[in-house]
Amino acid sequence: MVMIPLAEYARQHGRRVDVARHMAIRGGFQTARKMGRDWFIDDAESWPDRRVKTGKYREKYARIRAEYKARKEGGK
Repeated sequence: MVMIPLAEYARQHGRRVDVARHMAIRGGFQTARKMGRDWFIDDAESWPDRRVKTGKYREKYARIRAEYKARKEGGK
């Protein structure tokens, strides 16, 4: 396990340093540790994928779109 500065980790993954820092503060990384005033992270940790992959949101937003369309058509 090789710990590297969070700024270097962000550059390696093509992300902004401030985004990586906020994720570390919120606990978004498993291996991120604050040493003094600087953040360090294991270089082998992958960038977390926070996308919704279940599809559970589809029904919710389909209902919202239908309600919006009904309101829009009812107001004409």
